[in-house]
Amino acid sequence: MSKTDFDAVVVGSGPNGLAAAITLQRQGKSVLLIEANNKIGGGLRSEELTLPGFLHDVCSAVHPMASVSPFLKSVPLEDYGVDFIYPDVSIAHPLENGSTAVLTRSLDYTAASLGEDRQAYLDLMTPILKDWPKLTKDILSPLLKIPTNPRAMANFGWLGLSSAMRLSRRFKTPEAKALWAGMSAHSMQPLSKFTTSAVGLVLQATGHVKGWPLVIGGSQRIADALSAYFTSLGGKIETGFYVKSLSQLPSSKLIMFDVTPRQLLEIAGHRFSRSYQWQLKKFRYGMGVFKVDWALDAPIPFTAADARRAGTLHLGNTIEEIQASEDAAYKGRHVQRPFVLLSQPSLFDYHRAPAGKHTAWAYCHVPGGSTVDMKDAIESQIERFAPGFKDRILASHTFNTEQLQAYNPNYIGGDIGGGVMDIRQLFNRPALFSPYRTGVKGIYICSSSTPPGGGVHGMCGFHAAKRALSDVFGIKID
Repeated sequence: MSKTDFDAVVVGSGPNGLAAAITLQRQGKSVLLIEANNKIGGGLRSEELTLPGFLHDVCSAVHPMASVSPFLKSVPLEDYGVDFIYPDVSIAHPLENGSTAVLTRSLDYTAASLGEDRQAYLDLMTPILKDWPKLTKDILSPLLKIPTNPRAMANFGWLGLSSAMRLSRRFKTPEAKALWAGMSAHSMQPLSKFTTSAVGLVLQATGHVKGWPLVIGGSQRIADALSAYFTSLGGKIETGFYVKSLSQLPSSKLIMFDVTPRQLLEIAGHRFSRSYQWQLKKFRYGMGVFKVDWALDAPIPFTAADARRAGTLHLGNTIEEIQASEDAAYKGRHVQRPFVLLSQPSLFDYHRAPAGKHTAWAYCHVPGGSTVDMKDAIESQIERFAPGFKDRILASHTFNTEQLQAYNPNYIGGDIGGGVMDIRQLFNRPALFSPYRTGVKGIYICSSSTPPGGGVHGMCGFHAAKRALSDVFGIKID
C-alpha cells in the first residue's frame, strides 16, 4: 500500500471501528478504515454456513443494544437498507414444569407471565423504565465521570452492582428467577459475581423500551449500511489488510484501534509506557462460546407456544441449572446441560432460508480457549424443550473458541465480549483512568475492551473518537 496522508486511520471495522470512523469523518477529517478480513463488519457478518440459500449470522444475530444506541440512532440506517424487525416475544424461557416466562415490550404482559411475582417484577422494572431516558446516556458512557443524572444513575447502580443471585431473592417463583437468570447470564460470569445484575437490568429494560430486533437480510446489513454511510461522507475503506505493525500504516495524525489489548500490545506496545503495558498485559478475557448454526426442514417444534413465536430463547430451565452451567464454564469445566442462547430468525425473515425451510443459531458458554465439541450437548438441550428438533436438522456448522478467534481475532479465546466485565474491569477497562487514551499522542483504543463494553451499539467507538477529536484536533462534540 502506497504511503498516503490521512487525518486519521482506524484499524478494525467492527461496529466500534465503524462508529469511530464515522464520528471523525463527520467532523470533516480524512479517514482511512482498515479491515483485515475481506469483508467489513467484525461481529456483523452473515454467510451461507450450512447449505446454499441458508443465510446465517456468523456472530451477532440479535441486537437489543442497537435499538437504544444513541450513536446508531444518529445514522440514517434505514436509508441504507437496514430494516429491523421486532418479534412480539423478545425472549422466551421455557421450564420443564410446562410454564414459560417471557420478555415482551409490554411490561404488564411480561409481569403477568411470572404469576405470583407479577408485583415484584413491576416494582423492580417500573422505576428503571421511568428513568430510562435519563439513564441511557450514562449507562452507555464511561463510568468514571460525573453522571448526567446522578439520582437516576445512583438508583440503577445500587441494583446493578449486586450479583444476579442476590437480586433474585426478590422473586419467589421458578419462572421469575429463571427469566432473571437467563438475562443476567449474558454477562458471561457466574451469577454470584458482582455487576451481573447490571447486564440483566439493561437487557430487560431494552426489551421493554424497544424490543430485541433482528435485521431483515442478516446482521451484515448493519455493517454494510455503516460503511456506505461512511464512504458517502468521503471516508475510505481498505479490506484484506492485516495490521501487525505501526510501520504498515500510512502517515496520519491519529490512529484508532478497534482491537483488544492483546493485539494492541503486539502492534504498538513498544511505544507505550511500562505502566500502560503492564495494565494491558493484566487485562483479563472471559469465557468463550461454542456456536452452532442449523439449516432446518421446519421450525423448531418447541412445546411452549410462546417459544414458537420468540426471536430469542434462553434454554437453561431453572436459575439453579443456569448458575451451575455458568459457574462451571468460568472454572474451566463443561456440563452436559449447558445454558443455551438460541435465535430463530427465519420465523420473522423469509430471506434467511428457501421457502418452507428455516435457520437457527445457538451457543453456550465454555471455558476460554476450549476446543471441546458441545454440539451434541446444545442439541440435546434444545430437544429437551422441543422434542423432534433433531429430526428437522438438514445440516449444521460449528465454531469452537479457536475457530471463532481465527475468524475474528478480537474474540480472544472465544470471548465475544472483549474481556470479562466484572467488578475489577468495570472501572478500569482496559486501564485505570484511561479508557481510550494509550498515553501515546495520537494512538487510541476504541474496541469493546473499552467502555461501555460488548454489544452492537458503536458507543465505544463514538466515545473514543470524541475523546480523540478533543485531544488531537481541539474539536468538542456532544
